[in-house]
Amino acid sequence: MTLKKLTVLAMLTAIYVVLSVLTPIKVINFKFTLEAFPILVAGLLMGPYEGLLVGLLGSGIYQVLFSSYGITPTTILWMLPHFFSGFLCGVLARKAGNLTTVKVIIIATICAFSVTLLNTLALYVDSKLYGYYSAKLVFGTLLLKFAAGFILSVLYALILPKLIAQLKKIVR
Repeated sequence: MTLKKLTVLAMLTAIYVVLSVLTPIKVINFKFTLEAFPILVAGLLMGPYEGLLVGLLGSGIYQVLFSSYGITPTTILWMLPHFFSGFLCGVLARKAGNLTTVKVIIIATICAFSVTLLNTLALYVDSKLYGYYSAKLVFGTLLLKFAAGFILSVLYALILPKLIAQLKKIVR
C-alpha cells in the first residue's frame, strides 16, 4: 500500500468519525447520518479491503470514543454493518466496472440495505442480551430506515461518480 493510499484511508476514516459525531438525527432507534459516505468512497475508489478498513476503523473509533457505550460484548455487532458495507461496496464496484450514476445508486442502495439489516440484527441481539427487547423497538422503524437508505443512496450517487473520477487521479 502506498503512502498516498494510506493517507487517503486515514482521512476517510477521520471523516467517517466526524460525520458520525456531527451529522446524526436520532429518534429512538432510528439514526439518520452521513457516515456511510467515506465508506462508499473507499470501497468505490480503492476496493473491498480498503472499504472494510475505513468501516472497521471508523466505526470502532466512534463506538469506543463517542457512542457513550464504550466497549461492550456487542460492540463488534455494532461495527459489523459498517465494515461489511465497505467490503461489499468494494466487491460490487469491482464487478460493476465503470461507475455510472445508476450503478452507484444500486451499489449504495445495496450497501445501505445491508447496513440496515445488520444494524437491526445488532439491535435485536443487544436488546435480548440486555433485556430491553420490544418488537416495536427493534422492527418498528425498519421501513423508515430502508427509505432513508435509498434516499441517501440517490443523493450519494449524484456526487460520487464525479468525485471518484477526480480522486482516482490523485490516489493511483
